[in-house]
Amino acid sequence: MKKLFAKDKKLRSQFSEIEKKYLILKSIYKNSNFFTLVRWNAYLKLNLLSTTNNKTKFSNRCVATINKKRFNKNTNFSRHVLLKLIRLGKINGMKKSSW
Repeated sequence: MKKLFAKDKKLRSQFSEIEKKYLILKSIYKNSNFFTLVRWNAYLKLNLLSTTNNKTKFSNRCVATINKKRFNKNTNFSRHVLLKLIRLGKINGMKKSSW
């Protein structure tokens, strides 16, 4: 369980670094105030950036069960765990009504 979370954290940090580089290089490439050679070098570096590290490859997982199918975006728990916590009264402001 810890391995999956550590792997996901590492992938997300790598993605944020690559995204920053991508935005900087793209802004240099689009800016017409720079010399042509600088813009061309930025374009070449853009093409070399990894395209395998996409945001769509991340999967949100439940903190308790590592389940990724029924993940609730607001709470970081799966549907089953969220219902169990509500029934036990662990979450303030929510109670079991008829569902």
